Amino acid sequence: MAKDLDWSERVKGMLKAELKRKNVGYRELAEKLGEMGIQETERNLANKISRGGFTAAFFIQCLVAIGCSTLRLED
Repeated sequence: MAKDLDWSERVKGMLKAELKRKNVGYRELAEKLGEMGIQETERNLANKISRGGFTAAFFIQCLVAIGCSTLRLED
């Protein structure tokens, strides 16, 4: 179980880093997802990302929404 938590933390950190890199907050992310037909509120996004237990589909949707075309897996 601890290994799952490590992976969740890693993915959460990756998403948060990309949001920061693109200078996109949760409100803007909600708007961009909405333009893609994915309805999420700013609060829902904050909670979902804070927990880190989101799906791969959600992760990719967020990356596409903010215009992230590449992702670094290593520091």
